Amino acid sequence: MAIQNIEKDHGRFRDIVKGAVRRHLKRYISQGEILGREGKKTVSIPVPEIEIPRFKFKGQDQQGVGQGEGEEGDVLGQGEGKSGAGEAGDQPGEHALEVEVGIDELAQILGEELALPRIKPKGSATLKALKQKYTGIAKVGPESLRHFKRSFREALKRQIASGRYDPNDPTVVITREDRRYRSFRYQMSQESNAVIIYMMDVSGSMGDEQKQVVRIESFWIDTWLRHNYRGIQSRYIIHDAKAREVDRETFFKTKESGGTMISSAYSLASEIVEKEYPANDWNIYPFHFSDGDNWSQDDTEKCMELLSNKLLPRSNMFCYGQVKSPYGSGQFIKDLQKAFPDHESIVMSEIPDRDGIVQSIKDFFVKGK
Repeated sequence: MAIQNIEKDHGRFRDIVKGAVRRHLKRYISQGEILGREGKKTVSIPVPEIEIPRFKFKGQDQQGVGQGEGEEGDVLGQGEGKSGAGEAGDQPGEHALEVEVGIDELAQILGEELALPRIKPKGSATLKALKQKYTGIAKVGPESLRHFKRSFREALKRQIASGRYDPNDPTVVITREDRRYRSFRYQMSQESNAVIIYMMDVSGSMGDEQKQVVRIESFWIDTWLRHNYRGIQSRYIIHDAKAREVDRETFFKTKESGGTMISSAYSLASEIVEKEYPANDWNIYPFHFSDGDNWSQDDTEKCMELLSNKLLPRSNMFCYGQVKSPYGSGQFIKDLQKAFPDHESIVMSEIPDRDGIVQSIKDFFVKGK
């Protein structure tokens, strides 16, 4: 009964935590304050509204235990402070409780709060994965799969049965016949796999604040897509006048200068998709973030050609996020809107600042593709 009560209390606490996270979700998204608290499967979130049990003190006009004479059962009074930078008060302070929230729970809250539909993988885009499933114990097998507990038990049983076990000298020797090994079998499983290809303009007109907006939004994009797919990979491309593939850390910390040729990124993304991610087997999500500047109209036309012939036919959807910059012209999204006014596989979003991230995420995923 006590265990059931604990489980009920824990469940109620989790509901309170979810409610607090939901109320402040937009603030968490726009400020990016949970990015530094991200683990492999959980995120540490400061939740200020949860009340922590505390003693309630009365005024100083009452005596009590520890303050002079008193009787058993007297109310505890407030002591006289002798140190500290200020006067003691009788009001509760502000408390922020850090709670661990699973990434999948966070994605579920995001989907509910932004009313995002579940993503439907395109066609039969699934991969057959061969996996090991441990099914029992065997007398033979590789040493890497030896079950030490079961082996010890067999040796102990043998020594007791043969009368060789001495309780005063409890030495157990495991022989070859005592060894036991985990056994397994292979089984096929169907998994909907996806790849996210992040592309970001790192030219001189993209400042630190614009890159931070991209970093925050990319975290939430990752969170939502991983909630919808069991297997997912992420690739990162940065570009100015030339594109190159980098790791995640380099993607978010690179500082470049110079001109911009967006086609270089689209060309590299197309090569990666063609070589490594057949459209029949993968759900493909290219995301490009830029301030809208491009080197020339000729390069913009080349971008439209690459989109039409290479990326759009292979992608679930192509997402373009234009981050407002005081140095960028913002022209590229206009060119996209003109070239693809009604294309169902391209989504465009303008991100004026951090407060625009929430709407941008909704723009990208409202179709459930």
